[in-house]
Amino acid sequence: MPDPKEIFGNIPGGRVLDVATGSGGFIQTLVESLQEYTEIIGIDTNERASAAFSKAFKDRSNIRFEEMDAMHLDYPEASFDTVCISNSLHHFEQPQAVLTGMMRVLRPGGYLIMSEMYRDGQTETQNTHVLLHHWWAAVDRINGVVHRETFQREELVGLVDHLGLKEMALYDLSDAETDPKNPEILAELTPVFERYLQRAEGHPGLQQRGEELRKRVAQIGFHSATTLVARGIKK
Repeated sequence: MPDPKEIFGNIPGGRVLDVATGSGGFIQTLVESLQEYTEIIGIDTNERASAAFSKAFKDRSNIRFEEMDAMHLDYPEASFDTVCISNSLHHFEQPQAVLTGMMRVLRPGGYLIMSEMYRDGQTETQNTHVLLHHWWAAVDRINGVVHRETFQREELVGLVDHLGLKEMALYDLSDAETDPKNPEILAELTPVFERYLQRAEGHPGLQQRGEELRKRVAQIGFHSATTLVARGIKK
């Protein structure tokens, strides 16, 4: 399985836009892996993410956060050398429109990068992640948050194929060799369970589903689902 340096190491990042960046987790990967970059902008509508983002990159003046809706990118055409989105397409009602907007602000010859987990073809322990994600999505939806279930791999490939990129490369990344009952990972999930069970109050079916998944984590274990990384060049 390739590591991020193998996937992104030959990309001259230039001016980079990370869409739906959250606290900037994917930017950390880019910083460590890109051949070079001059500036990285992470955008998100989540104001709370801004503080964590700023803290993570406080020593890097050429990396900054801007509050912006991915559906309405307020940048001129062809203003970025690299545009990317990671584990966020399932948070949009119109994921194809998000990718189309990203293509608009990407210069010809620039790189588009998409990274997204998918639900099919997973091991039992990875399927724990998929089932958890679908429960989180269901709880978010009853609270008015756009959160879709994860895509199938074929759907993701179709979304990217529609963009007409050249030199398209696809990578399936997984890490199912570690201990599925790693105490540190299970401990990290505990507050997530509590938070979502609280959000599911008044919906006994969703709360029961959460408790069943908590048992599954303890009995079967947890591995992150396989991620598809797509990388291509705008014609």
